[in-house]
Amino acid sequence: MHVHDILAAATLERDSPTPLFRQLYVHLKDAILDGRIAAGVRLPATRTLCGLLNVSRQTVLAAYEQLMAEGYLQGTVGKGTFVSASLPAGARAGDAATAPMVRPLSARGELIAGGMARVLHHAGPLRAFRASMPGLDLFPFDVWRRLEARHWRHSTGALGYGPGAGYAPLRELLCAYLKASRGVQCTPDQVVITSGSQQALYLLAQLLLAPGEAMWIESPGYQGAVAPFTVAGARVCPVPVDAEGMDVAYAARHYPDARLAFATPSHQLPLGVTMSLRRRLELLRWAEANRAWIVEDDYDSEYRHTGPPLASLQSMDRAGCVIYVGTLSKVLFPALRLGYVVAPPALAVALARAKAVVDRHSPIVPQATLADFIAGGHFARHIRRTRDAYGERRQALVDALDARLGGRLRQGPSDAGLDLCVHFTERLDEEAVARHARDVGVDVRTLGYYTNPQAGAACAIDPGLLLGFSAFTPDAIRAGVADLEQAIQRASV
Repeated sequence: MHVHDILAAATLERDSPTPLFRQLYVHLKDAILDGRIAAGVRLPATRTLCGLLNVSRQTVLAAYEQLMAEGYLQGTVGKGTFVSASLPAGARAGDAATAPMVRPLSARGELIAGGMARVLHHAGPLRAFRASMPGLDLFPFDVWRRLEARHWRHSTGALGYGPGAGYAPLRELLCAYLKASRGVQCTPDQVVITSGSQQALYLLAQLLLAPGEAMWIESPGYQGAVAPFTVAGARVCPVPVDAEGMDVAYAARHYPDARLAFATPSHQLPLGVTMSLRRRLELLRWAEANRAWIVEDDYDSEYRHTGPPLASLQSMDRAGCVIYVGTLSKVLFPALRLGYVVAPPALAVALARAKAVVDRHSPIVPQATLADFIAGGHFARHIRRTRDAYGERRQALVDALDARLGGRLRQGPSDAGLDLCVHFTERLDEEAVARHARDVGVDVRTLGYYTNPQAGAACAIDPGLLLGFSAFTPDAIRAGVADLEQAIQRASV
């Protein structure tokens, strides 16, 4: 096809938000790249092309100039404009368009891309009983906006680069808070700010485990924690959970060579149990004797409804083997994407350097805003307010379940956290209940979802559901339980 015919076929949309010169530029570039206009071919003069396409000369000049700047065209005064002769040959004229080449991922790439395939993410409007979701209706967004705006107006230092470990004033404040509320023993230099606890687990998995090395993880348990260790090439070893928490003796007997244990001592997800003192001491003795690490995930320990928060496992550590991981997603709001790690000093330095490799540092303005939020007393007030509200919401759920489903559901521990685990007292299909629940507008998670696919019979648990209560008013909870009763009734037919 002659070059004039190719250019005349250009479809320029006059009403498009894309300028005409950009449309012409794209048409010419595509024709050059796929070989319809060959290297060395002379293009029509700008005035000729103006008449051909019924556009202004400035439109053609702008398109030509952009193509020249990018190396597709070259021009000589008095001789005209040509497709660059140095371009490699494109597809032969008349060839059918070929599909883009699909290049396979590396084995590591496949692990990373598929690491979160089993993890369910919240989607759609908020509905009872979405699990592990804080009550956003209780957050003082007006205070937060005011504090954040002040940094945008006056804090030019927050707009540059920062240290990989995070904003220093925030690390100091978190250190003081964790000492007072959780008994965590640390200095600010041991605190590393991360983009949520998920990034913290990814970095720790990369730093602490070689491919093929074994690590313990609770089953049932938090599925988002499985992915980082799997991606690191670790041998993930499911450990059963009972009324005392992770079964340390089972793990030591079946996986004696493990280099790391991931545990949630204060509030196990999804069963809600708290690790007994006997098991905590047993886990610490194992780690010290085997020179292994313990990653303590303390994701919602602020919310204990029957007394003050329990002391952390890290506060009991005398061998420097516990790495404490926390998140602000549950106490503030998930979109903040701020978490933290308290690590032994040498590991904290390595962790900050590794963090810098991944994303240099977490955004500074949110960190600075959070520091002001804590320093101004807003953080402590918010925790007190939400703890009271969540206690009321928890009681509303417990009472509503007793009233409507007392004979059909057995409730698990409810003294801490944002969720309540319930087990069926009759033979019911979890997935069928969840499906019928979705049909009537109720959002639930099955307990089976939290079970590691590699887990055997030792990790089996009674079927049931995880019900979140913290994000819903008592009235919404009571209405949700009525809908859940209807879903269970349908599943039992």
